Amino acid sequence: MARFIDELKRTHRCGDLRAADEGQEVVLFGWVASYRDHGGCVFVDLRDRDGITQIVFDPELSGHGDTPKAAYQLADSVRTEWVIGVRGVVKSRGANKNPKLATGDIEVLAIEATVFNKSDTPPFEIADEIDTGEEKRLQYRYLDLRRAPLQKTLRVRHKINQIVRRSFDDNGFLELETPYMVKYTPGGARNFLVPSRVQAGKFYALAESPQLFKQLFMVAGFDRYFQIVKCFRDEALRLDRQPEFTQIDVEMSFVSQDDVFMVIEKMIFAVWKEVLGIDLHDKYPSGRFPQMPFAESMDKYGNDKPDLRFEMPHADLTDVVIEHGGGGVPFLQAIAEKFTGGSYRRDLPAEIVKALRIPAEHAQKLSRTEIDKLEDFVKGMGAKGLARAKIDGQGNWTQSPLAKMITPAMREAINARVGAVEGDLLFFQFGKASVVQTVLANLRVHMAKRLGLIPESGHGGRFEFLWVVNPPLFEYDEETKGWVAAHHAFTRPHDACVGLLDTDPGLVLCHRYDLVLNGFEIGGGSIRLHDPAVQAKVFAALGIPDEEARQKFGFLLDALRFGAPPHGGIAIGMDRLAMLLSGAESLRDVIAFPKTQKGTDLVTDAPNTVDAAQLRELHVRVVEPAAT
Repeated sequence: MARFIDELKRTHRCGDLRAADEGQEVVLFGWVASYRDHGGCVFVDLRDRDGITQIVFDPELSGHGDTPKAAYQLADSVRTEWVIGVRGVVKSRGANKNPKLATGDIEVLAIEATVFNKSDTPPFEIADEIDTGEEKRLQYRYLDLRRAPLQKTLRVRHKINQIVRRSFDDNGFLELETPYMVKYTPGGARNFLVPSRVQAGKFYALAESPQLFKQLFMVAGFDRYFQIVKCFRDEALRLDRQPEFTQIDVEMSFVSQDDVFMVIEKMIFAVWKEVLGIDLHDKYPSGRFPQMPFAESMDKYGNDKPDLRFEMPHADLTDVVIEHGGGGVPFLQAIAEKFTGGSYRRDLPAEIVKALRIPAEHAQKLSRTEIDKLEDFVKGMGAKGLARAKIDGQGNWTQSPLAKMITPAMREAINARVGAVEGDLLFFQFGKASVVQTVLANLRVHMAKRLGLIPESGHGGRFEFLWVVNPPLFEYDEETKGWVAAHHAFTRPHDACVGLLDTDPGLVLCHRYDLVLNGFEIGGGSIRLHDPAVQAKVFAALGIPDEEARQKFGFLLDALRFGAPPHGGIAIGMDRLAMLLSGAESLRDVIAFPKTQKGTDLVTDAPNTVDAAQLRELHVRVVEPAAT
């Protein structure tokens, strides 16, 4: 082995060689992906992170003494996943080319070989396509990572990192680091806590974001900051969420919202060009992404991250139902009666009525059985059911329990509002606004996948970017019967809305924004509050007294009193960006060592218990969960 490591250095990787290299003597290192004995010659597919090269071990290879025979004898004993080194000569494969491999025009005739390490039989096949369960693959993640699809996604992630750094460096940003262990502040996401050994009974929190520290960088005069940073949130997990994740964190001084957008757009354009070879200027000639007000996004699509690869917007029918007093439908009449006397306000409806229209060309693809099954789909999201109607040639409703109740006037008004024509299928939701929006938003995407308008996963070759802007600064909390910050308490309200902080906080819009791609929020940020007087009004609207504000945010409030510049920023989800660019199905496919949906690391069996002595050092006592 020492000859290969000390004298014979690797000349190429296993994906490098081409027809132009014929006749070269090369040295390759890698893993045995497969081996085949073809009667007198052994063929080995040698794999590393860059690809596969076919190695031919022929004991009768002339001109090299007895070394090819010794190499053949070694090859006759190797098995899959053994780590070997090979010295050989590149030869054309002639008529036996393999078009599936980048190196398929050539093979390497082995002169000399060595075994660096043997391997036990792997618990699953190391191949591009396997049907092994994810739990087993996560347990042996280091083996799963040998597979080309996962290596490809992590190479994409690496490339994104480098492009991001170049883009920000070219635009005058400094890459600065912020602490991971920080002060715990209530509110926002749930934090992971770290007990302090030297400060008995006290805890650090793992930072859910660098938010406060990057604002301090602006106070310190660094002007333009970025960081590719790990963040931590102890939240319920799902397909696109992990307890530790990475974000591209950005903050800028003396900027407007649009200035932040232009910097991020420039970075995104560079990433798409260098990673996918796609020039986004073909779709966005101005170099800018479109913008949509938050209210319009909610009205048309039921959420603030619409997938614009297909149409099918929602239609809000609340005012129609109110105008017609419920139109003969008892449960709609109950909603209408709550808004008598002109008290209905579209900005803060207690309950709403919306419809989703499936155009006739798509509705005809759906059987009655499939439509009936959608009832269970929406009930799984908290809906009571799914009212529907099919439009006939005269505009009447068929296949609908509403048909016998609804007045002709309201039916005609609804048809006009949604633009219904013969053959269309209408789905209705009514009730609490948050439930209606969620159900119809998810139903819209579900139907698009069912009808083939978008793929089940991946981008399908289409990228629809959108800035969602001008959301409300506050949300109403039904439990506390008060206002809470929709994002955080340091978001700058629109100048025209400052007067509403005292009188009607629900109408205050702010400089917060999300970047959306194909129905995923890939980034979000805001212009920050740097004016102490307006900040005090925001705290008052949130019902946060001065003492509590000092306790939670005192160090930042102090910093803002010492000449804080106007500033704002954004965080882009690196994991989600890599997932969308690579076409992966989940975040776990683009994270080298991810956690399961239960938050466990199956490779190391974390989290695990620690002994009593270590707990005593940390001044921590474990309370066993109560028996159920």
